[in-house]
Amino acid sequence: MSRFTSGCYSAGFTKMRRYLPTLLILALINAYPPAKAQPLLAGIATIIDGDTIMIKGQRIRLYGIDAPESRQFCEKHKKVYRCGQQATLALSKKVYQRTVQCEQRAIDRYRRIVALCKLSNIDLNGWMVGQGWAVAYRKYSMDYVYEERAAKKAKNGIWAGSFVQPSRWRRGDRLTHRNISETKTARCPIKGNISRRGERIYHLPGGRYYKQTKINVSKGERWLCSEEEARKRGWRRSGQ
Repeated sequence: MSRFTSGCYSAGFTKMRRYLPTLLILALINAYPPAKAQPLLAGIATIIDGDTIMIKGQRIRLYGIDAPESRQFCEKHKKVYRCGQQATLALSKKVYQRTVQCEQRAIDRYRRIVALCKLSNIDLNGWMVGQGWAVAYRKYSMDYVYEERAAKKAKNGIWAGSFVQPSRWRRGDRLTHRNISETKTARCPIKGNISRRGERIYHLPGGRYYKQTKINVSKGERWLCSEEEARKRGWRRSGQ
């Protein structure tokens, strides 16, 4: 190879090295094109239930949440009520005659669009969970766990009483006296017992007589949520 040829080759290689990063970037862009923007649906929404709406004839399932079914009942203050209906009404009142925008996330097995829906800058999915009219659907997303915890702490919506998780309700589980009691036990674990002498005594979890003490609501006994509540209601702490 002549010096002239060698010099040209060297100069060409130097130029190629200079442009190599750019060429690599272009190659990567061609190999991995940018993700396409998800379809956006917008319009006045018709409410089907607490987690399903319809816009322009298209059914949309709210992503990451699960609301009580339309025919589902829950319990609050010893009364059974249609929590599925209440969830639907809450969503209806929120979006009434206002434009909803939904960003598609997936298509479910029923051919419904699964989407994140917003009312102006309000995340409707998160709003429903925060109001206590839906739970975080952990099977598919953990996005709304924080909102669920806040709703549970504030006793919003269905968290004010007892309920069956919507996913379990669809599998046939129903509200019974047993799961109402279990829910109350978890929320208010102190046992307010009335002795044979008529004394009001409360037992804390781990106490000597806690496990063997049974609560009979018809006698005036009850579950208590805190020692402060117990004392205010006239109960004294067990000495054991």
